[in-house]
Amino acid sequence: MLDRHRDTRMTRRLLLLLISCWLPTLAAADTATPAPAPAALAPAAPEGGTGRYALSAASAEKAMAVTANPHATDAALEMLRAGGSAIDAAIAAQAVLGLVEPQSSGFGGGAFLVYHDGQKTLSVDGRETAPASAREDRFLEADGQPLPFHAAILRGKAVGVPGVLAALEAAHQRYGKLPWRRLFEPAIRLSRTGFAISPRLAALIARDPLLAQQPSTRAYFFNAEGRPLPAGHLLKNPEYAKTLERIADNGARAFYKGRFARRMIAELNRAGADFTTADWARYEARVSDALCKPYRVWAVCSAPPPSGGWTVLQTLALLDEYPYVGNRPLFLHRLLEAERLAFADRQRYSADPAFVPVPLAGLFDSGYLDSRRALIGPKSMQRAKAGVPPGLTAPWGSDGQLLENGTTQLTVVDSSGHWLSMTSSIEDAFGSRLLVEGLLFNNQLTDFSFAPRADGHPVANRVQGGKRPRSAMAPVIVLDADRRGVLALGSPGGSRIIGYVLLALVASLDEELPPAEVVSQPLLLSRNGPTEVDADFPPALRAALGAFGQPITEGDLNSGLAIIRRDAGGRLQGAADPRREGRAAGF
Repeated sequence: MLDRHRDTRMTRRLLLLLISCWLPTLAAADTATPAPAPAALAPAAPEGGTGRYALSAASAEKAMAVTANPHATDAALEMLRAGGSAIDAAIAAQAVLGLVEPQSSGFGGGAFLVYHDGQKTLSVDGRETAPASAREDRFLEADGQPLPFHAAILRGKAVGVPGVLAALEAAHQRYGKLPWRRLFEPAIRLSRTGFAISPRLAALIARDPLLAQQPSTRAYFFNAEGRPLPAGHLLKNPEYAKTLERIADNGARAFYKGRFARRMIAELNRAGADFTTADWARYEARVSDALCKPYRVWAVCSAPPPSGGWTVLQTLALLDEYPYVGNRPLFLHRLLEAERLAFADRQRYSADPAFVPVPLAGLFDSGYLDSRRALIGPKSMQRAKAGVPPGLTAPWGSDGQLLENGTTQLTVVDSSGHWLSMTSSIEDAFGSRLLVEGLLFNNQLTDFSFAPRADGHPVANRVQGGKRPRSAMAPVIVLDADRRGVLALGSPGGSRIIGYVLLALVASLDEELPPAEVVSQPLLLSRNGPTEVDADFPPALRAALGAFGQPITEGDLNSGLAIIRRDAGGRLQGAADPRREGRAAGF
């Protein structure tokens, strides 16, 4: 329970209250030379905002699901009521999201999943992979300059081998209760009968400049006169239903091997991809222990690299020495400074650990964290340089690219006390804009660094054959001292995901806000540059942060948080971000 350790926290806060008054003045200022500004590759805004929707919040005794669309939440609840596990519910919800929220995720994309079964906390990595033939100059022009972002998407070589289906099957083999085929019934049914296009989906179709340029998406999302389909239009996808039936009957192997896989590969290659059947057949989800680190009295667990989870955890480790004592501007200033430091490390060291020795032990070394924390002073450093953690085996160039884009978040707790947090994506809004067999395919390979070298060194996140690109996705589960699930959350938002997740975590754990308030609060973050805030950020708090030298800029911060928390009485409290069309529900 979040409130279980309230007395312990209050005692600690009182003991450290005086320290908090003078500690900032003792921290050393960052006198290092500022790092270069991020590369200006001008990506599209990750699923730009479409306004605010009615807040969906719920309370339940036994089980709960929070997703980005009511149809998906209904599918998850159908499985939970039938006695299904959290992974059963997530599979049903993901199948529906690929239909009703196709701009964000689907079986043509990838995912990171964290699962707590009451004893163990596992991570399942379903990140996409580059074809074996991919070279580090994949996204360079003939003159060696990076391709424009949308040009890279439309060439077809941005598609990676999808991993979400393999990840879900791997988790189902361990934790599934319902038959595999049963999990696809809601999505198959809805694909055939149709669903009313939501206002958000209609707005995103209308504003997207690339959908009409691909014949398959033009035929699906536009009418015979070439106008985008409006909100309320009944949209059916019988090809998607057929694809789901193949998967339901034959498992993930129907997707990765055999005649159906060859047909999808051939269609993608005609559009510019360069897959072989071996690229798909060799795909495997990576199952491992989750990456868990202490924060205050909790353990915070997320997915290991190449996800963004370790950056969230490193930020919390830097912040852990600064208790929240009611001075919110000071606390947020320190959070933003910790984000800058961790993001600088992320841009240099985060990559696929099967190809690059990510120095996790050094990045969490207590002495290294102390040296980094000493850079947090009374005034903002504005931009941090990456550190040099102990045990580093090779120098790397810092990647200035911030191109990660569209995504969705699923959060589920089942009646057995299993907790799931899953972030799933096809990268840009509508991914590659390639609709094949009813599925939209990803453009996740644009999450690699376009430039293979920087600062005279190789970039850890450069393109390599068979490699998984770096991701900001950071699904989180928080455990109490008894290793019981107490909080699960995550968010879409491209490279801003890390900041969204961090703000939600400290609001939940330090400020003890309920989920409905957490998802509704104004947003702020730093990606080792300006302090980004949304348009409704309070002027008084903006001014208070400005007094700390925070360089504030306003932008379209479009999160999509899905949060479930166990309260002091043991009830589940959930909320879906009102910036999207999500729904929280349980029983």
